[in-house]
Amino acid sequence: MALQDNKRTNFGSRLGAILAAAGSAVGLGNIWRFPCETGANGGAAFLIVYIVCILLIAVPVLIAEIGAGRAGRANAFDTYRKLADSSSAGFVGKAIWNTAGAMCVIAGFLVFAYYSVVAGWTLYYTAIAATGEISHGGGAAFGMFISDPVKPTLSLIAFIVITTGIVLLGVQKGIERGSKIMMPMLFILLIVLAICSMSLPNASKGLEFLFKPDFSKVTTEVWLSAMGQAFFTLSIGIGTLMTYASYFSEKVNIVKDSFHVVTIDTCVAILAGLVIFPAALSVGVSPDTGPTLVFITLPKIFQMAFGDIPLLQYTVTLLFYILLVMAALTSSISMLEITTVFVSERFKLKRKTAALILAVLTAFAAFCCSMSFGNWSDVKLFGMNIFDLFDFAVAKFAMPLGGIFLCFLMKRMGQEKVVAMLTNSGSLRLGKFPVLFYRLITTLIPALIFVIFINELFR
Repeated sequence: MALQDNKRTNFGSRLGAILAAAGSAVGLGNIWRFPCETGANGGAAFLIVYIVCILLIAVPVLIAEIGAGRAGRANAFDTYRKLADSSSAGFVGKAIWNTAGAMCVIAGFLVFAYYSVVAGWTLYYTAIAATGEISHGGGAAFGMFISDPVKPTLSLIAFIVITTGIVLLGVQKGIERGSKIMMPMLFILLIVLAICSMSLPNASKGLEFLFKPDFSKVTTEVWLSAMGQAFFTLSIGIGTLMTYASYFSEKVNIVKDSFHVVTIDTCVAILAGLVIFPAALSVGVSPDTGPTLVFITLPKIFQMAFGDIPLLQYTVTLLFYILLVMAALTSSISMLEITTVFVSERFKLKRKTAALILAVLTAFAAFCCSMSFGNWSDVKLFGMNIFDLFDFAVAKFAMPLGGIFLCFLMKRMGQEKVVAMLTNSGSLRLGKFPVLFYRLITTLIPALIFVIFINELFR
């Protein structure tokens, strides 16, 4: 399309582009939020409803975000302004599209800040799992750790340094190469852990729970939870995939590659279920305990399940936390990239300078989030501590509103431009799909996202 800047850096290969985009979508939420939501909402029945919601809601919005990013060939802020043609939109129109783009950049910063806190925890737990000390932990030990002002801070700084180092290497040498290494590693670790978990006595209980549906458990609440999980699992609406897609080649089939990204993300979630459900149910533990699942409950589960073979218990525990670090990194890279490319392009700074400035600012914001669990636990804004406020702003507002803005952007572009975007200006034969996509993304999809928004807001 005419809006594309052919001088912009591209991913070096189609595989690299797909893995980078999938890495952006795959994160810690796949490892703990999906099993928790599945465990709390009926198991296999929830899984089926979730897949339906993925196809109905997440895929169209994902296609819209990737398509917009590839067409705009710029940071998220400028992409909205270009594609919406805000110069002819009037004062109110300019304000709307500037808000949509700015929200992506701000959300990217906020989510990287509080995400780095939890990712730092995974880094720390990987270290203590390597020393074998984790088996002596528990809820009290975890509480003491997160309230400590030093250890979590050093852990989150270490994680931010690693993320920044990858981003500093650039699109091809950093993001693409890192994705090509980490995504296969993530799958290998998941498969190994799933095999270990499914080999346990009574593991069939977990498999039955995950794959044998009882549709009597499907309620309105299950549908709402599945819709929310389907939307949030891909991190759509905050510009991560829009930014990555700006590095896509003009020849990329964005519809086909969007399905590839969704398939990878869903497979990771199901594999995580195969790791957690057989192990948890084999020892009679409910895997719906939220984030504490991976820091308190799972170490106990692994100890009970593999305690008779200490070396196996040690290996499984260590591999699981390495898996968490890999999942956290693939997502955090895209979060830092949103803000880095914006600052670099808008303020004419070198990419490395922008990344380093943002790393320092993020480390400070992450420190504030981390202190919410310790000395600053009494500091409240709107009744929430700093960590919860950041999470609330992104998950409850930025993501669903960003999804709605994407739908409005497709409407603003018009059917002709959207069809040209999906078909690469007519070079791809996609049948009636582009027209159907346009009708859904401009009518039904924003209505469903609004339902998600209201449900999550008052949940």
